[in-house]
Amino acid sequence: MRQKMAAGNWKMNGTSAALAELETLIQGQHAATSELLICTPATLLSRAAELAADSPVAIGGQDCHAATSGAHTGDLSSDMLKDAGATAVILGHSERRADHSETSEDVAAKTKSAWSAGLIAIVCLGETLAERESGDTLSVVGNQLAASLPDGATGQNTVIAYEPVWAIGTGKVPSLAQIAEVHDFLRQALTTRFGTEMADATRLLYGGSVKPGNAAEIFATSNVDGALVGGASLKAADFSPIIAALDAS
Repeated sequence: MRQKMAAGNWKMNGTSAALAELETLIQGQHAATSELLICTPATLLSRAAELAADSPVAIGGQDCHAATSGAHTGDLSSDMLKDAGATAVILGHSERRADHSETSEDVAAKTKSAWSAGLIAIVCLGETLAERESGDTLSVVGNQLAASLPDGATGQNTVIAYEPVWAIGTGKVPSLAQIAEVHDFLRQALTTRFGTEMADATRLLYGGSVKPGNAAEIFATSNVDGALVGGASLKAADFSPIIAALDAS
């Protein structure tokens, strides 16, 4: 049985004052049955991990370098994230792919690095609006999955997050049928490549304008095991109802 996951991506948001929101979230989630994760900016990671110690909330990073160390000014290795208290890391987010020209091959290299440090890799996939409108969604997402995910993926070291680029932060959400189509496709693609046992153990998250008002219906959709939440994860008052909806699904 796959444990559901609610992961929050704070992106480039949050200074020390934001830790109060994390503390509020932690205090309200001691009965949560889903796995909970907040991926903070790197500047908050170690303090967030200390705050969340012995709580239901784990802390993650938002990116890592493929190398374990070296002359990479401004970058962070997976070992550094682990040392700071992270248990997982988001990789291949569309904003990294677009803003930093990351390829799926780059994502695969980072994924291997994350695994080597003992981190769960949350590998992100998603199509642009133009790709959606041209009918290329499944081919785009399928190619990203194939190239971003190295051999050795398991349900324990990997989570897949489907985030249509055109839905991130826009308030636009695909229809439930569109979400189901992609998630069903991803489950089958994992089965074809890795086998039924791995595919059945791997969590598929949906991301893209998930809010308290639409969370329940999204979580009731075929092969949706949780969510990767952006803006709504910044406030405990917004993220907590999403977690509650996931626990109830």
